[in-house]
Formats: sequence, C-alpha cells, structure tokens
Amino acid sequence: MIFDSPVIGLRGWGSYIPEGRMTAAEISEKSGIPENVIVEKIGVKSKPVAAEHETTAYMAAESAKKAIAAAGIDPLEIDCVIYNGGQHKDYICWLAGLWIAEEIGAKNAWSFDMEAMCGSMISGLETARGLIASGRCKTVLLASGYRNGDLVSYNVPETTFMFDLAAGGSAIVLQAGYDRNVLLGSSFRGDGSFSELCTVKPGGVKNWPIKPGDSEKMYFTIDDSDLFKEKLKEVTVPNFYKVVREALAESGLDDSGLDYLAILHFNRRTHQAFLDEFGLQPEQSFYLEDYGHIGQNDQVISLEEGIRNGRISEGDNVVFVAGGIGFVWSACVIRFG
Repeated sequence: MIFDSPVIGLRGWGSYIPEGRMTAAEISEKSGIPENVIVEKIGVKSKPVAAEHETTAYMAAESAKKAIAAAGIDPLEIDCVIYNGGQHKDYICWLAGLWIAEEIGAKNAWSFDMEAMCGSMISGLETARGLIASGRCKTVLLASGYRNGDLVSYNVPETTFMFDLAAGGSAIVLQAGYDRNVLLGSSFRGDGSFSELCTVKPGGVKNWPIKPGDSEKMYFTIDDSDLFKEKLKEVTVPNFYKVVREALAESGLDDSGLDYLAILHFNRRTHQAFLDEFGLQPEQSFYLEDYGHIGQNDQVISLEEGIRNGRISEGDNVVFVAGGIGFVWSACVIRFG
C-alpha cells in the first residue's frame, strides 16, 4: 500500500533505564581513577547497569511499549520496526527487530536491524523518514537497546573515555501526516580512517575461530592511542559543529534558531564547549551526569528530561546530536509541539 505523507512527526517516544547502578566511587575503585575525576572530568555521578535479563532487545522492547502507549496507537498500525540499538545483542547474527515486533504485538510489521554505532537513533530517524516519504510506510517504530558498557575494561587506561558507557533503551514512533514534533533537516558525516582504531577484537571473523582465553578479552582496545587521540582532536568537535549547522540550514534556520540541544553524554568540558559555540545557556540542554552515555539513546533521554524539567516549550527547535565510534557524526532538527 502506498501512503501519502505531507509531514512526518514523532508521535510518541519512551525510554527504559535499568534500576541497577554503578556510582562514581565504584568506577573509581575499579579503575584506580580518583572519584572526583570521574565526577568532575568524565562527568558521571552514577550510571545505570543492566541485570542479566535486561538484554538489548528486552530494553528496546520495553521502550517500544512506552512509545506506543505515548503515541496512543495500536501496535497493529505499525508498518515497520527498525531495531537501531547496539550490535552487542542477545545473540550473534540475530535480528532483534523481528523479536521486538513479536514481543510488542506488531503483527503487521516487517522489520530490519541497522547500525551506526551511537549515531544510530538519528540515522534511524532519517531511514524511517525515507520509508515514510516513499509512501511505503505510514507508521514506523524505532527501537534501541544498549549494553556496550559490558565491553569496557576498567583496567585499560586507553579507553578511559568509555568509562561513562551505561545501559538502557529508547524508542520512537514516527507517523505520516502527524503535524506535531515534525522532523525537519538532518546532516551526517563519516571518517573511515577511524574504523579499526578502537575495536573489540575477539569474536570477529578476523580473529576466528574463537581461541581459549578470548572470552576474557571481550573489551574495547586501542592499538595506537596517540594516533587515535590526535585524529579525534583534529576532526571530532569541528565535525559535530558542522552537522549541527548543516541540519539547521536544511531546516531553514541558523544558530539563533536552536532552542534546545539534545546531545550525547560528553565530558563536562566538551559539553560546555558546545553550549558556548552555539550561544546556549545550561537550561537549553541537559547534562546526563546521572545516566552516563547510553549510546544512541542519549538524545531521547535528553528530550524527556528537557520536557520534564520545563526546558522545552511549544514551538522550540530541538536538535539531536550524536557521534559513533568508527567514526560518524550526525544531527537532526525536530520542531517540538
């Protein structure tokens, strides 16, 4: 069936945060980094950690149920379920989206999994927009779960910047003809020269079959830390700024049109640098110090906190900003309300 889609809006969203917690003191104990450094520089007071049953697909499905309830739709209305959560899923070589569709009762939906690391929510929004704009779908569900914190060793100092990785999920329902929370412009950039600098080596086909002891090495490592840091410093922040401004321009806006920044968790210095760059006040964003970095779910969580704390008003332009190791940068603009 071909649908007509004059506008595409976010009809509902939701998130799932595990009750388990790891505090800055516990991160300090595991890593040997002083607690005040964890809080003041890395920017984490505490972060959610998943229980055994809280798999990536489970957290995505629980988020989806909340998003569907918020949207006020029947799951049977969903035409497509896109799983855009972490690659660290319940099973290797497994389609989480199909399981989620079955779990939430989206019996009429087809499904696929997609991945852009921590940029997957914005990439998912653009993918869903394309499906809806083509007329092939009217209602699309994005569902994401994230547990990449499982793949971090606190004994590897080169990956200290990953000590904020946490667990959780989020979901968004997009619908054709829904004229609230309208998805406007977006922008994407990538740099493949980063692609092999930070990886989890055991379990991939380059290191297959799995060898004895590999299970104890299932964590991110960096082969050339100096090169990685140099490249990050050279291109990361400038590319973040570029995608924000490109997304604003595609939406017919400039910096002055940015009302709320729903940004991934950074260290405090970088978060403040973003606010300064775009002339924003602290209340025009939300610092995720009690969440850490929950991958591609950060933007939805920030959106929820922005609404809950009265920082987002009717008609505001909300900008989602994300980046994914590998490396990708992305941003999109949503006209709230």
